[in-house]
Amino acid sequence: MAGSFHYGGQAVIDGVMIRGQKNVAVAVRRPDGKLTLHTEPLAAIYTGRVRDVPLLRGVIALAETFILGIRSLLYSAHVSLGEDEEEIAPAMVWGMLAFALVFAVAFFFVTPLLLTSWLDVYIGSSIVSNAVEGILRLGLFLLYLKAIGLLSDLRRLFAYHGAEHKAVNAYEDGAAMEVNAIRKYSTSHARCGTGFLLIVFIIAFIVFSLLGRPSIWLRILSRIALIPVIAGIGYEVMRFGAAHMSNALVRAIYAPSLALQAMTTREPDEEQLEVALYALNGAIDADGVEGEAGGAKLADESKGQPQEMGNEPGKSPSSAS
Repeated sequence: MAGSFHYGGQAVIDGVMIRGQKNVAVAVRRPDGKLTLHTEPLAAIYTGRVRDVPLLRGVIALAETFILGIRSLLYSAHVSLGEDEEEIAPAMVWGMLAFALVFAVAFFFVTPLLLTSWLDVYIGSSIVSNAVEGILRLGLFLLYLKAIGLLSDLRRLFAYHGAEHKAVNAYEDGAAMEVNAIRKYSTSHARCGTGFLLIVFIIAFIVFSLLGRPSIWLRILSRIALIPVIAGIGYEVMRFGAAHMSNALVRAIYAPSLALQAMTTREPDEEQLEVALYALNGAIDADGVEGEAGGAKLADESKGQPQEMGNEPGKSPSSAS
């Protein structure tokens, strides 16, 4: 593995975001075909000692994923459309975050519970009731992934997701950071958010089963209140599994998680791989990691400034929320 820190990120509109040790980098392809890179330092809460506290770090990582993801999506939307890179208003970020959280909790946790409550008159066991709820939750998740996969814009986003995985897999394998070198790597990864959600649903079934079958209002409250706990446990499970993928048993256990990622990734083309490399190299360079960044080189070393592969200067970056 090239280095001890685990780089990772997500796909954005016509681009890729990579979260580094101390910086985040977002690479986006503009309508004229040029690449723009924006880097900026991460907030202290994402890099401080609390980020190393077991269980708590999972909750922080989840919040970080939502916030950085939304900000990166908004930034990439402006760049991919060839618009001026406007300042990202904190109110917009928090508004979108609130909507995303409410939708996720309502659709993936409360809805399966309500559907199960209608069947409870026919179910005598609390374990069976929780199992039905877990199956419905997983079914809704798969249905959701299948539905969004039908959208052409999302299929393109999934290709950038695959490119991000290939770049990170190649980096962790010590491969050259070049398009031809990373093309052979898998579009799945043990630390993928899609796989993380599957782990969360499995842990949720175990935790909720221990609570039995109290009144419906207590069950709804438990589903909401225990999400941070379940996310924290899920993060630790994912970290352990990702660190032991060389073990045959761990690989077998993780096989469903890796297979599920086929629904949120696509084989990327050369230009999409180039974008993923540009983002990864940008994060590595911003962190000041020596001798590990290759491939597309940055046009400017200044932090917090967009850089381009081309002759035109970059524009002002979006501000931190």
